[in-house]
Amino acid sequence: MGHHDNRTFGSAGTSGSAGRAGDADTDVEADVEADAPDAEPGTVEEDGELAALALKILVAGGFGVGKTTLVGAVSEIRPLRTEEQLSEAGELVDDTGGVAQKTTTTVAMDFGRITIRSGLSLYLFGTPGQDRFWFLWDELSTGALGAVVLADTRRLEDCFPAVDYFEHRRIPFVVAVNCFTEARRYGAHDVSRALDLEQGTPVVLCDARDKDSGKEVLIRLVEYAGRVHTARLLDSVGPQAGSV
Repeated sequence: MGHHDNRTFGSAGTSGSAGRAGDADTDVEADVEADAPDAEPGTVEEDGELAALALKILVAGGFGVGKTTLVGAVSEIRPLRTEEQLSEAGELVDDTGGVAQKTTTTVAMDFGRITIRSGLSLYLFGTPGQDRFWFLWDELSTGALGAVVLADTRRLEDCFPAVDYFEHRRIPFVVAVNCFTEARRYGAHDVSRALDLEQGTPVVLCDARDKDSGKEVLIRLVEYAGRVHTARLLDSVGPQAGSV
């Protein structure tokens, strides 16, 4: 997981800092299951003539890019968070350069839920950003429709591992550039070239703090992932259909 190591962002600085990554909230909701719908992610539940579809979405990206903030902004239930205070020991392995204001970090996952429209809900699973928590990604990605990779143009290299992960496992994803106030603005095409994304991978600009902005990112992902999965299904049955 590292063929993006040589990617650059033109003349953009990739040092600097990531800004807000969500307010600390160590009060993990023990009763999240009571708030969540009965259907498991990716299942259909019949209710009379209506079918409620719940889809599993991952929110990934580097340390401090805004994953917790995005999940919290769009979730219609109080999000479950597994954040802990940053420690002196963690300073040896976590790149906190330019993010001195960040005092907590996700150590397992964030969880939230949003209803896109009647009958369609998304379960959001925010992944931890540090390398030492990558062993959790395989478990979290099981059954996922797709993923959002959050990016900060000042630290673009931080999202390379997530891009590699989803490309290698053929999980559809969109890159959402979290437009921090202090960051220089780049267009979607520039970001796509800098990340050397596969053709057709969407890049969208967003504000992770804003619910409507975050919802638009999720809608874009669902639309894109739907097209990808449909195309793969057609490819898998095409030769058989042609031989009949």
